[in-house]
Amino acid sequence: MASRTALQQLSRRATTLATMASPSRTAGFSTMTKVLHQHNSNAASNNSSSSSQPETHFGFKNVPESMKEALVKQVFANVATNYDIMNDVMSGGVHRLWKDHFMRTLAPTPGTKLLDVAGGTGDIAMRFLDYCKETHGDNSAQVTVFDINPNMLEVGKERFTKTPYHNTSQVSFMEGNAENLEHIPDNSMDAYTIAFGIRNCTHVDRVLKEAYRVLKPGGRFMCLEFSKVENPVISKVYDVFSFDVIPTMGQIVANDRDSYQYLVESIRKFPPQKEFAKMIKDAGFTVMGQGYEDLTFGVAAIHSGFKL
Repeated sequence: MASRTALQQLSRRATTLATMASPSRTAGFSTMTKVLHQHNSNAASNNSSSSSQPETHFGFKNVPESMKEALVKQVFANVATNYDIMNDVMSGGVHRLWKDHFMRTLAPTPGTKLLDVAGGTGDIAMRFLDYCKETHGDNSAQVTVFDINPNMLEVGKERFTKTPYHNTSQVSFMEGNAENLEHIPDNSMDAYTIAFGIRNCTHVDRVLKEAYRVLKPGGRFMCLEFSKVENPVISKVYDVFSFDVIPTMGQIVANDRDSYQYLVESIRKFPPQKEFAKMIKDAGFTVMGQGYEDLTFGVAAIHSGFKL
């Protein structure tokens, strides 16, 4: 009963956060829906070409692998300016506590070089630099904020203009695909973080292999991601919140139900904790214990691995 109550409280809190936004209620298809419609039209007129392409999931839809990157880019272009509100909606505001715990778990030491992937808005990067400064009095730590979406990076750059880290060597921004970190040298990073981003990648195995490549020996991979709730009672409440509440609030917050619907569906398509932990091992990482820590009944999880 206590667990059910906690999820209901989370739902009410998220609804309150949504109503704080200035909603646009104009009806109409999102750009993402138009892209999918255009793809379906093209596929209908060129069945032989379309059927030969390998497919992957985009939420609960199957799309050609070559198309997923553009679709994901569009989702985050849609939500970039409301990204923090989006995470508040998705987690009932609890994501802020999860990220604080994530950084305490990473526990970076002075001079740490961090690659924060899918980190466009600078949420994790800011916590990293603040942690190093407040815990160690350290101004030598460095973070590269890496993201595939230029809209997200612009939000992060703007955020950092209001901090003492602006125009210093402690933070830099780089646009690119997590599956191919071509501009990041081998064995160059002390830590690699990715928060609420890896489930949006087309080939998660390639992301993990690239993470392993760029880390120094002894370096640490850490991932914070929405995950699978095992308790059947809590899972049922969470499903109602996810599929009935979140897309509706996405429409209210950003006039974009489709993007929020995709984000919910992408969580359900992501591998459960044990399976993802095995993928991290298969990429070469050494994990301690089960390799992950559940947060809030498994709504999210922290995964960790070391390059040894």
